[in-house]
Amino acid sequence: MITTASIYDDKTKELLTEVMVELIKTNRDIFREIMVDALEEVGLANAIADGRNNDFVSETQVFPFSI
Repeated sequence: MITTASIYDDKTKELLTEVMVELIKTNRDIFREIMVDALEEVGLANAIADGRNNDFVSETQVFPFSI
């Protein structure tokens, strides 16, 4: 059973890659918005972590992208 799973893992990875590429091509605006939101969340999480060390983090460091 493990052998079967590894055979499908390669094909599944290939199919998922193709699907993601197609989604990015056909829905650029939505994909861009998702990526910007994700990057802002990472920035916010980093700012919170830095703030716990009493380090000031500017708004531009948290939200470096503007839509």
